[in-house]
Amino acid sequence: MSTSTISASRLFSASCIALIVTAMTFAIRAGILSQLSAEFQLTDTQLGWVNALALFGFPVATILGGFLYNVMGAKKMLYIAFFGHLLGLVLTITANGYVTLLISSFCIGFANGCVEAACNPLIADIYHKKKTTMLNKFHVWFPGGIVIGALLSKYMTEMNMSWQMQIAAMLVPTAIYGYMIFGQKFPETANTETSTSTNFKALLNPVYIFMLFCMTLTATTELGTSGWVDRILGNAGADPMLILAMVTGLMAVGRYFAGPVIHALNPVGVLLASSIVSAIALYLMSTATGNMVYVSAILFAVGVMYFWPTMIGYIGEYHEKTGALGMSIIGGFGMLGVGWWSPIIGGWIDKGRETAVASGLTGEVAELAAGQSALANIAIFPVILVGCFFVLYLITKKQAASVEAKSYA
Repeated sequence: MSTSTISASRLFSASCIALIVTAMTFAIRAGILSQLSAEFQLTDTQLGWVNALALFGFPVATILGGFLYNVMGAKKMLYIAFFGHLLGLVLTITANGYVTLLISSFCIGFANGCVEAACNPLIADIYHKKKTTMLNKFHVWFPGGIVIGALLSKYMTEMNMSWQMQIAAMLVPTAIYGYMIFGQKFPETANTETSTSTNFKALLNPVYIFMLFCMTLTATTELGTSGWVDRILGNAGADPMLILAMVTGLMAVGRYFAGPVIHALNPVGVLLASSIVSAIALYLMSTATGNMVYVSAILFAVGVMYFWPTMIGYIGEYHEKTGALGMSIIGGFGMLGVGWWSPIIGGWIDKGRETAVASGLTGEVAELAAGQSALANIAIFPVILVGCFFVLYLITKKQAASVEAKSYA
């Protein structure tokens, strides 16, 4: 099946809009957590499980989709994503309690995972001669979508619009990308390793397995913080949704111009530098109030902006034989890690609040102390990553030296 320029452009645009919907589900849910807590009388730990079900749905879809991509292709997987988004959003709007929120969150998370599992290999295959450039441009729209969602949530909240209306707003871009994919021809997979047995053997590489562990920490450092921004920073003297929009806006710009940075430092160097900056930023955020929250948030954006696409890019560059399966599984492990830690982060906030109240703090001061204590705990993740990526640097340096020695033998 031939792939015309028009169809390739349409598929890329549809993929970007689908990723915008994925990102908006994170941003708007982060912006309405307090409203959900008040309406359904939920604790922060319960809110953590609501977040977790969305995050668990993502890896279920990406890991399963990674195995099925070779059989189903991107077209059917994007169809599943569309219907998953539609179902999940409608169920959220009509939710009548904690259990309904859990089910709807899982549906949305599953749809988000299908987008990731379908679009990464689709774009890499269509633009195989410039896949790094186009994948970077594709991943711009995750932070870009969070900016859109955060600003929309802030505006609708200020206009006293209900949280149901904020969720309903996401039906518009969902309908747009659905319209763009239905009836559209998709290309045959031609430039990606589609042998599942070959993919599976490549997954058993110890370095790949090591990177799965690292992905759970990089994803939690980024999304474990931004997903709780309203609850963590809501009493720090800065607007949480503006912080989220500012951080993700900077991330979008950084990812769009990632090429020169990757070229200068190489993927492993970028990951190591990102870990160091993220650790410093989270420590500063755990002590900052007022305008200093914005300063530390800018540093945080610089720290986490390259984590997700560089991790996937590293797999594509150094573990090509894992194919679509390798990219899907590492993305799934990232969200699995965030989902695992989300209720724990909620528990940290609850425990921090209890400690603050026990020490005599009340109201907003107690809430601020709870959020800052949670940030201090999250800062442990990038500290661990500094050591992990230093080890990865030594491994890749040794591999490069071995390849160079053989080339001159």
